[in-house]
Amino acid sequence: MEVVVAKSDVTEIEADVIVVNLFEGVTTPDGATGAVDTALQGMISDLIADGEITGSASELTLIHTPSSVYPDFKPARVLVVGLGAVESFDTDQIRRISASVIRKLRASGVKRAATIVHGAGIGGIKGSAGAQAVVEGMLLGAYRFLKYRTTDKKRKPDVESLIIVESDSSKIDAIKSGVEKGIVYSQAEILARDLVNEPANKLSPADLAATAQRMATENGLACTILEESDVTKLGMGAYVGVAQGGARPLKFIHMTYEGDATDPENNLWLIGKGITFDSGGISLKPGAGMGKMKGDMGGGASVIAAIQAIAQLKPVLNVHVVCAATDNMPSGTAQRPGDVVTAMNGMTIEIDNTDAEGRLTLADAIGYALAKDAVRIIDVATLTGAARIALGDGVSPVFGNDDDLVEAVVESSKLVGEPMWRMPLDSVTKRQNSSKIADLKNTGGRGGGSTTAAHFIADFAGETPWVHIDVAATSMLDSTRGWMPAGATGVPTRSLIELAARLGK
Repeated sequence: MEVVVAKSDVTEIEADVIVVNLFEGVTTPDGATGAVDTALQGMISDLIADGEITGSASELTLIHTPSSVYPDFKPARVLVVGLGAVESFDTDQIRRISASVIRKLRASGVKRAATIVHGAGIGGIKGSAGAQAVVEGMLLGAYRFLKYRTTDKKRKPDVESLIIVESDSSKIDAIKSGVEKGIVYSQAEILARDLVNEPANKLSPADLAATAQRMATENGLACTILEESDVTKLGMGAYVGVAQGGARPLKFIHMTYEGDATDPENNLWLIGKGITFDSGGISLKPGAGMGKMKGDMGGGASVIAAIQAIAQLKPVLNVHVVCAATDNMPSGTAQRPGDVVTAMNGMTIEIDNTDAEGRLTLADAIGYALAKDAVRIIDVATLTGAARIALGDGVSPVFGNDDDLVEAVVESSKLVGEPMWRMPLDSVTKRQNSSKIADLKNTGGRGGGSTTAAHFIADFAGETPWVHIDVAATSMLDSTRGWMPAGATGVPTRSLIELAARLGK
């Protein structure tokens, strides 16, 4: 969908539909909605008086405006969207209602749509932030993964173009800035969604690496792919141990954006779990729902997608992305429960459960980052089912060893509408990872599963500022929720982009 900004009166824009809004409790519309109401001879006011339009959140009222009746009104239709209570209005609400709007427009066969920026008046939302939220809601809300749907002949086509309308010339630059940012953030999150939604037979470690290389070339990034022989020489025994059961070769992906070449220490490392299919290995998962394990590379998808946007936004920051990609499969060569492997940093790990494989790959990815002088590390992983038990599928648990970095991550997530909640790293659960024959074991039992997994990773981060984001419950949804569709959500791609932008100011 093409998105443009136009300076125009809402009554004069050439479009199949113009989207205006109304807050709950407003009886006399003003601003752009008031202008439309006047042009339609008070029709919106009449519908408010009749109780048909209430302004409740995501209420959608479509009004046809034939030129034979309203010759001076250019849009063919008007869509009045309810914004809800002004007291609770924020950019998340803009994204949510914009997603509802774009799906309504698609269902109505609209090709060319126009909209105002919601909440710029009494909603108190700045034009740039409001425009970004509208674009994100529209683009992300319109998302469908239809690559393998070949027989759906009744499917409605997507809206082709969206015009953001503003009559005040002094606000145009801010709106354009927000629109551009919204497009960049959305395109990155859509890339992450596409990668996670791909079937495992279509997305191998090599395919993921090829995607990273192609995207790096298009965006002027450096990209290095290490093979099994390379990581073996580096001592990545934990990562190689996970990969040894699979037939498809591992690929260790390292991408670099150099935004502050004069200061190499001004760096941020984004490390994503890249298990392109997770059967559980010898500790085989139950068959029911195993198909969703094609998405066990959601962390890797999010960091690869994030650096695409970071390269386009150009923060003053050096950003490195690492994804240790592999399958986790059972076979005659697979590692076994009871095995001991040695990580890149020399620590030994007892394999208590081969289905706790993601943390093993992250351990060596972090070791690689530290060997290259990482100053700040964020890892993202679909790591534990315990994350869903702890917080459900609407909030991602976050752990870390540095208060300032944790706060920056959480604040970034709030701004983009990808909620996170900090969880503790306590001394009691840490003891659950103790091993009698190695430095530590890769599971700590059922109790506090997300926390023991984070403790394991923390041992490899050491004193370097580090944050772990567990997206096991939030990376994929069973049903559509606002701008997040059923299937892959792309979380936390936009949070990572926002973090890099904040750190690189």
